Amino acid sequence: MGWSNHVFGISNHGYALLAWRAMKNFDSDRRNLLKLSSMGLAASAAITVPGLAKSKRASAFPATPALFDVRAYGAIGDGKTVDTPAINKAIEAAAATGGGTVIFPAGNYICFSIRLKSNVGLFLSQGSIITAAESPLPGQTSGYMGGTYDAAESNAPWEGYQDFGHNHWHNSLIWGEGLSNISIAGPGLIFGKGLSFGAGPGRPPGPHREGFGPEEPAQGRRAPVRPPRTVPPRGNYPIYQAEQAGVGNKAIGLKNCHNVHFSDFSIRKGGHFGLLLTGVDNLTIDNLTIDTDRDGMDIDCCRNVRVSNCTVNSPWDDGICPKSSYALGHVKSTEQVTIANCAVSGCYELGTVLDGTFKKFPANGGHVFGTGRIKCGTESNGGFKNITITGCIFEGCHGLALETVDGALLEDIAVTNITMRDVISCPIFLRLGSRLRGPAATTKVGKLRRVLISNLTSYNTASRISSIVSGIPGYAIEDVKLDNVYVQHVGGASSDWVNIQPPEDANKYPEPGMFGPMPAQGFFLRHVDRIEMSHVEIQPAAPDPRPSFYLVDVNRADFIAVTAPNTPPAFSFHDAKDVRVRISRAAADLTLP
Repeated sequence: MGWSNHVFGISNHGYALLAWRAMKNFDSDRRNLLKLSSMGLAASAAITVPGLAKSKRASAFPATPALFDVRAYGAIGDGKTVDTPAINKAIEAAAATGGGTVIFPAGNYICFSIRLKSNVGLFLSQGSIITAAESPLPGQTSGYMGGTYDAAESNAPWEGYQDFGHNHWHNSLIWGEGLSNISIAGPGLIFGKGLSFGAGPGRPPGPHREGFGPEEPAQGRRAPVRPPRTVPPRGNYPIYQAEQAGVGNKAIGLKNCHNVHFSDFSIRKGGHFGLLLTGVDNLTIDNLTIDTDRDGMDIDCCRNVRVSNCTVNSPWDDGICPKSSYALGHVKSTEQVTIANCAVSGCYELGTVLDGTFKKFPANGGHVFGTGRIKCGTESNGGFKNITITGCIFEGCHGLALETVDGALLEDIAVTNITMRDVISCPIFLRLGSRLRGPAATTKVGKLRRVLISNLTSYNTASRISSIVSGIPGYAIEDVKLDNVYVQHVGGASSDWVNIQPPEDANKYPEPGMFGPMPAQGFFLRHVDRIEMSHVEIQPAAPDPRPSFYLVDVNRADFIAVTAPNTPPAFSFHDAKDVRVRISRAAADLTLP
């Protein structure tokens, strides 16, 4: 397969050089790579000396930019030396020539903050590791070898409208702001060993369960600041306080960038975010493996995004998570997004997806939350439009979640060809709410509408919480279609759950767990206008006393060729009108006017 120039975010000349590199296989020949790098240094030096530029360029690589080997700039890669200054020099040298590719040969590069530049790509060779240096421990002012990460820049006055991690980018292992034409590629590894996963005040992973959310402020008020809490470890490493000066908080952070390409590398233990990408347009993420202790990737306020062929294991938080926060200081929707052929999980011990052992947590996993899913939300000030999720696999995690609770539209979503296994919460969660975390004067209840979900199968699903499609009083979810959906769940629910009336909790953090056990074993539908379900089957592994479909304040619902147990009756109607059931094994034909 040929290498296209957009893969590395460099010029056609750069593409030609990398293709030549692949053909010659100089990655396996260190001496040739160093020779190329020295030529690159000569070429870059020549640009600063006009009289030398023409002859040097002609004698080295005619009509091509240079490669920049980090070792030629002083990086050691021995797993002991702090290589950040050398790496940043290589990046600056590439940028000074108008662009190029910074090469990381095999080695372990200990780093604090690496600062990206426009028109520069990083290439992580096979066997290369960028390791996040240890952050300052609580009460200390410096970390490994006296170093610190770049300061978390101020995002005032918007900081209270999203969690701490969403407000800062410079305190990352690798970061960039206001850049264009950048890339990180190659089969190497980014290891966030010394990064914080978000412990500390703000949104601490304290006694509340991550994925179930902290207590939220009322409309228009900012998130409360909480004191640090004791946090159980997630591996054999220290816990760093995210808000402490000098602490690194994420593996890669980008803000207000465009033409960005990430491909082929892996992330282990990525901090609060493996990727935090805010206001990034024309974004491609392909063939990444992320095995981490918090969020895998957050795609926030981004336009024209392609995420494909990625594997994300994130037991303590979300795997692939489009968001639309207020972190840019204005609303911007996340739109024109495709997530295709990805696998997300929340059941594997940290690092065991990367090493291929796929070791699952014990059944009594303790503080493992198993989140690991694909979710739109929770931050939803700008909304979500024109999003396709297709060909994805969920394992041992929460199910699909589409949420808008901060005043925005969530519309025109297509979810197709999804398989789920051992999902620990509801397979499908659609929530329109009124948390309204944003400026009070402009933040009003949004809309959730035009959602198509087809060809979805979920096996061995936990039965406590059924799939949920729920608006709030006066604000219905609109125009939902589900087709060819099969849910096999554990069953055996308590008979006490049949008469439960789940709370509205319109302004709460939106998670399936907020409602408690559900009175339905298949779908709980509340405050919905116009929903159609065709060829949907609910199959409990053990008899379950709850109806399969529980409807509250639903207007115009069609159930066509649905299959479910008819003992107990498959349908329970509460203030439901204009309902039709046709050619179904779950119940005889039925019409409610």
